[in-house]
Amino acid sequence: MNRLKIMVVDDESRMRKLVRDFLVKRDFDVVEAGDGEEALDLFFAQKDIALVVLDVMMPKLDGWEVCREIRNYSKVPVIMLTARSDEKDELKGFDLGVDEYVTKPFSPKVLVARIEAILRRTSDRESGKKLSCSGIEIDKQAHRVTIDGQPVELSYKEFELLTYFVENKGIALSREKILNNVWNYDYYGDARTIDTHVKKLRSKMGEKGDLIKTIWGMGYKLSEDSE
Repeated sequence: MNRLKIMVVDDESRMRKLVRDFLVKRDFDVVEAGDGEEALDLFFAQKDIALVVLDVMMPKLDGWEVCREIRNYSKVPVIMLTARSDEKDELKGFDLGVDEYVTKPFSPKVLVARIEAILRRTSDRESGKKLSCSGIEIDKQAHRVTIDGQPVELSYKEFELLTYFVENKGIALSREKILNNVWNYDYYGDARTIDTHVKKLRSKMGEKGDLIKTIWGMGYKLSEDSE
């Protein structure tokens, strides 16, 4: 079986080596870049990169610019590394379609665990397998939803939205991240698209609609119970 390839982008060679060593131990292939321009050259030359670990502050092109360019062509998972713990930076990352946001200093073991978790979720989405949560059953290949055994008629986007919630059950999802993953475009401040679809989806789900919780000022979360 071919090993998955991770691209590690950081202008600090010691940081790249640290992350690389832990990834290699977990049987990943690793390619490295020391600045934003080199990262883009590598990304488009390699073609088979499964995930990108991307530092924010780098010479030539910063992490935001690199992520934005990658997102123009690919939905490959991106984990952003930063020395700052700033809510504005984190929201900016979600705005660009970042999958995870890790603040330095961090545990390499935890970073690798996050990488593996993201790759498992990506593999699950691509496999077309069935999903379930609290009586909600989703058959992705058949594009069919049942709730407590009863079929539910959903529009295409309602189906995609519910699937995304179930795939990320228990996780608070910003509107930016939902738009990037379900609608595939950047967030420009208009939350009505998501809010309208969530309202319709809740209505069609009946009592199970209460599982979709509103996270005020951020977005939504699908709970596994009616807490």
